[in-house]
Amino acid sequence: MMDDIILKAEGVRKSFDGREVLRGIDLEVARGDVVAILGPSGSGKTTFLRCLNFLERADGGTLRFDGDLYDLSRATRADAAAVRRRTAFVFQNYNLFLNKTVLQNVTLGLTTARRLPRDEARERAVRALEKVGMADRLDSYPSQLSGGQQQRVAIARGLAAEPEILFFDEPTSALDPELIGEVLAVMRTLAEEGRTMLVVTHEMAFARGVSSRVLFMENGAVLESGPSREFFENPKTERSRAFVEGLGAR
Repeated sequence: MMDDIILKAEGVRKSFDGREVLRGIDLEVARGDVVAILGPSGSGKTTFLRCLNFLERADGGTLRFDGDLYDLSRATRADAAAVRRRTAFVFQNYNLFLNKTVLQNVTLGLTTARRLPRDEARERAVRALEKVGMADRLDSYPSQLSGGQQQRVAIARGLAAEPEILFFDEPTSALDPELIGEVLAVMRTLAEEGRTMLVVTHEMAFARGVSSRVLFMENGAVLESGPSREFFENPKTERSRAFVEGLGAR
């Protein structure tokens, strides 16, 4: 699998108000990889993910996406648009339009940003909503849905774009505990289908059972990176071991 690298980030750096939050992060992702980005709060996980999708502008580093090379600190709007056309980002707080139905939330980006014909956009949207178990709520508004249902709609919105990589930023952190399972079940199905995903998460059972690789961060640096099984069964550093044991993941 590692011969088919779709994304390679090198030396990603970012500071806020003089405080360095990313200290030269490297990552390789092969097609079909599910990479769990782990670490304590404040370690830079979300900032790193946002830099890879140009939601934050990095201060340094490069991104190679399927052969195309980008300087993260100098990338143009056209560069960002090119990467975003081939990726999808699922936010922790859903980011749905409250005044639009489930179907409208999923089709809007397809008809505006991607300029798909309305019929094709609807077909893609319905297919994606079926995959996440929300096809019976096409005409519902977000206020009529649970948090788990809203997040499944957000995932469907990403799927409808037919991305090469799905980015997830703490997709269950805003959910009540009883709703987390339905979102993780959808993500597990996507992983089983061979979709490439980068997932910032605190869900250790998901990371251990579903991800193929782990990137463990602390204080803006990578402490350990490698196959998930090795990380959870034989952490290489004392800090990694303490993190795994402290979260009851072993």
